[in-house]
Amino acid sequence: MGILLKNGYLIEPKSGKEGKFDILIEKGIIKEIKKNIPSRNYKIIDCKNRIISPGFVDLHCHLREPGREDEETIYTGSLSAVSGGFTTICCMPNTDPPLDNKVSIRFVYEKGEKSLCEVLPIGAITKERKGKEIAPYFEMIEENAVAFSDDGNCVMDSNVMRRALEYTLLHKKPVISHSEDENLTKNGVMNEGFISTKLGLPGIPAEAEEIMVERDLKLAKLTGGILHLAHLSCEGSVESVRRYKKNFKNVTAEVTAHHLILTEEFIAGYNPNGKVSPPLRTEKDRISLIEGLKDGTIECIVTDHAPHSYEEKQSGFENAPFGIIGFETFLPLCLKLIDYGIKLKDIIYKITYASSKILNIERGIVEEGKRADIVVFDPEIEWVYTEDKIKSKSKNSPFLNWKLKGKVLLTISKGKIVYKESEFFD
Repeated sequence: MGILLKNGYLIEPKSGKEGKFDILIEKGIIKEIKKNIPSRNYKIIDCKNRIISPGFVDLHCHLREPGREDEETIYTGSLSAVSGGFTTICCMPNTDPPLDNKVSIRFVYEKGEKSLCEVLPIGAITKERKGKEIAPYFEMIEENAVAFSDDGNCVMDSNVMRRALEYTLLHKKPVISHSEDENLTKNGVMNEGFISTKLGLPGIPAEAEEIMVERDLKLAKLTGGILHLAHLSCEGSVESVRRYKKNFKNVTAEVTAHHLILTEEFIAGYNPNGKVSPPLRTEKDRISLIEGLKDGTIECIVTDHAPHSYEEKQSGFENAPFGIIGFETFLPLCLKLIDYGIKLKDIIYKITYASSKILNIERGIVEEGKRADIVVFDPEIEWVYTEDKIKSKSKNSPFLNWKLKGKVLLTISKGKIVYKESEFFD
């Protein structure tokens, strides 16, 4: 039986198509996008007063499998993702063991095929993510690796990073840089400044990121390689990327939803769910990130979904691991950007098609003849994010008990309904 979405307001970022349309899905494919498609014997879903968009695409998440299945598995990660509107998620290689060879990449990809959304593996830049020896890129690409990163670790050796960027000229997959001078961040747990001093917590200076962003940009210029800068967090980084892009086109950048909403002020209560890497910065940095989104310096928004166990996160602020979960709060956090002058259609672009363009994959679109990856949401529904609602195996979110506005009601992945809030449909 086909699925017919009726009366919804479509926002399609690639073509710019926008308006009230019906969408017919048959055998996993979008067959028609028209006004008033006859109902016939289809499964009818009334989307009146709701937004229809492409399923969200996340370039940056952590699914913990293999190695820490107590925190998350590929399947539970996909369940959390589809409840947040994602139909394609890209998982980072900092697993145990790391994703630095064809066997581990194949393992993740095959697990992903049995999950609720598309899971695309990102391979390591270097063997064991140690920053010393280039990993076997081409054999990982044969097993569907879509990019390469040592995320969680910076490739500190500039010559190794240079070689990694040179390889992108051959395989055409981006290198995703975790730009952080580890010599400046040792033992740091939050942004360095007045608040870290007041709290007596060791700080991480903004310069740790800014220095390595500058280095990575210079190496991108030297090699012409394809560079993607992960989770920018500070004003200086945005300024460097903006300046570089005036003359060169081989660099893209991302920002996390939480860096757009929270600042270092959140740490004042020593809440370990505010401990992330890179750390939450100042209000001035946060506004700079939003301005970078507005002018195209930053292409896309990501979750950096990073599950951790309760026991680890509650082991004291200095001992707690970096990272928070992010799939399920992503949409309402992004919708807050409307208050800063970013239009809804531009937000949807930043969380769908813009992300897929970076990987050069055909995702984040709603077009006839294409695979049906679709999300239906209501930007006006208010709800409280409580622990009992969380689909992830981990609960480490700084947004617990927040009243949020905007809710995913339906997610269709590969033409199948994988998530549905039944109470909102007749």
